[in-house]
Amino acid sequence: MAVTDPIADYLTRIRNAQMAGHKVVTIPASKVKKGMTEVLYNSGFIYRYKFDEAEGQQGTISIALKYSKTNNEPVIKSLKRVSKPGLRIYKGASDIPRVINGLGIAIISTSHGLMTDHEARSKNLGGEVLCFVY
Repeated sequence: MAVTDPIADYLTRIRNAQMAGHKVVTIPASKVKKGMTEVLYNSGFIYRYKFDEAEGQQGTISIALKYSKTNNEPVIKSLKRVSKPGLRIYKGASDIPRVINGLGIAIISTSHGLMTDHEARSKNLGGEVLCFVY
């Protein structure tokens, strides 16, 4: 089945797995999804990840979700898609939005790859705002 918005599908699979209380979620792989997974891991939103390469196929990404130790709540409270296939949202380095006044992250697709809004501002790079995570 063809997916028209693979990034929204990626975010929805993570959101649904957390609501169901799953420890691991498996997602079809792509370069953008791999980059988003690395950004989420480096920002501390997921526990670990593994890229499974299948010969002749696109492969999968296995993501171990992170929950708080005290009340077993998911670390990721919200995943929101910003730029959509029908309406792309591009921002310059000075116009990149802050998520919950800097407590969350925005994942930005720049000419130097995917990065958080903090990294993009420090490197003075703009790009497409893919999603907000907090």
